[in-house]
Amino acid sequence: MEIESVMSVDLQADLAKQVEGAAQAAGLTLQGVGSGTDFSGDPTLRFQLARPEMPARVQMLEMSAAMDVLAAPELGGQLREYLKETATRLKNPRPDCYLTLNGIPLSFRSFAWPFHSSTSGADTFLVHGEILLEDGAQSLLHAKIAASMTVTFSEIVAAPEQPYAEGFIYNAVRKTIDQGQLELVKSGNRQPVPVTTRYYSTKQKRFIFNDTTETQRSEYLAAKVFWLSGVLGGGGPVWMADPRDAQYLNTTVAALQETATMLASEGLIHLAADVEFATPTEALLGHRPRYAAELGEALLFIKPTFNEEMRGGHTNM
Repeated sequence: MEIESVMSVDLQADLAKQVEGAAQAAGLTLQGVGSGTDFSGDPTLRFQLARPEMPARVQMLEMSAAMDVLAAPELGGQLREYLKETATRLKNPRPDCYLTLNGIPLSFRSFAWPFHSSTSGADTFLVHGEILLEDGAQSLLHAKIAASMTVTFSEIVAAPEQPYAEGFIYNAVRKTIDQGQLELVKSGNRQPVPVTTRYYSTKQKRFIFNDTTETQRSEYLAAKVFWLSGVLGGGGPVWMADPRDAQYLNTTVAALQETATMLASEGLIHLAADVEFATPTEALLGHRPRYAAELGEALLFIKPTFNEEMRGGHTNM
């Protein structure tokens, strides 16, 4: 037991050193490292990451204590890319918030990484988390979710850990809402979010969630600036070229930047000097009734409907 304990401490020290080095290279500071346990009770490390000039905006990163990001080149490379994106995303006034294609602003929280094996006997891996409606009115609507990854799909992923799976899991959640298969409630049970190979093109070696048109992407980015900056972010600039949005919309970062430039020319957004971040114009903020109506329609779409006669017992069955 003593040997195992020493090995565990050594592994944790190695992981902490690896993450700290990669974080510093990405322009992040490591505010703290804590210990935790995963769903199965195995030890994890929890890292508090922030930009040095914005210490109040924190990204939590949790990984298995035994994880060795130097074990394979792709592990280290993907971790560095994740942290680089995190450093940019932390410039957002609400880095935890995302918009769905049907116009629902959400925050993501309490994800319990890494994945764990299903306890029901199913041949799947699960990660639990929670999403909340962020409409600026302190809504109580939320959904507890269980994202399930099949064994076949897990072979695509470098590791069942946060840096390697968070992006496509968040997009799978958004896609499931787009399909009307997740309901936002005031209280309720955990809802399933299946993650299968239908979200991945083996031929193209990339994830595919939504085929979108230029018009859809333009409307999406305008709504994103309205909600994440105008309503939730106090007018702070939001990242227009987020690779997660590019994946979610089945487009490229370059195409998102072109769309943002077009929106700026139409007087809907103000682009920052680097053209990657934007804030809303008064003209865009004036579209509040439209966006509120679209949100209402989207929430109605994801709300299950029932046959009231059957509910009341009036049925031939």
